[in-house]
Amino acid sequence: MAEDTPLHIFLGLGNPGDEYAAHRHNIGAQVIALVARQLGVRLTETWGQARAVRTNWEGHPLVLARSRTYMNSSGEAAVALLRRLDAPTQQLMVISDDMDLPLGTMRLRAKGSSGGQNGMKSMIAHLKSEDFPRLRLGIGRPYPAEERSVRSREQYEKDNIRWLLAPFTKEDEKAVGPLRDRAAEALHSYLVDGIERAMNTYNTG
Repeated sequence: MAEDTPLHIFLGLGNPGDEYAAHRHNIGAQVIALVARQLGVRLTETWGQARAVRTNWEGHPLVLARSRTYMNSSGEAAVALLRRLDAPTQQLMVISDDMDLPLGTMRLRAKGSSGGQNGMKSMIAHLKSEDFPRLRLGIGRPYPAEERSVRSREQYEKDNIRWLLAPFTKEDEKAVGPLRDRAAEALHSYLVDGIERAMNTYNTG
């Protein structure tokens, strides 16, 4: 490893507290927990609005973190991490759920818009930039698009919130378990091979 190998920060989004840990909305934090287990570390330090640990992955310096804010304020955790580590936004990888991706699929991107995800909206607002990589993990929606028109906007939004704030079902886990594993592999590829190769190998959906 070269001495100038940059530090990378992997930030998994989700709501804080054990009552939210298994929810669909917390799959970003779940992937961070999986990577931590694989590396034999625990997120034991509190850095502002995040739980974090310094480690390395096959010689690549890395900070694993999960936000301690609620999803809609995720950007606060990101800003605090970058300030503490004196790192540019481009070295921050954000892992989050995405309702617009089919269950079990994922998309890795070097930068982009929020896609309507509230955590990403907060990230962009606080960082004042869309120029940071992100890994979006598909959790799907509670019902197909053709069924949405028969519901009021209010009912549609309530149904989506209930969907986000509920655990994955046993049936879901048949797709989500492998998705978490593949997300960890994609993050490793991103570190070792770079964003373009990781995108070409791991993007689905």
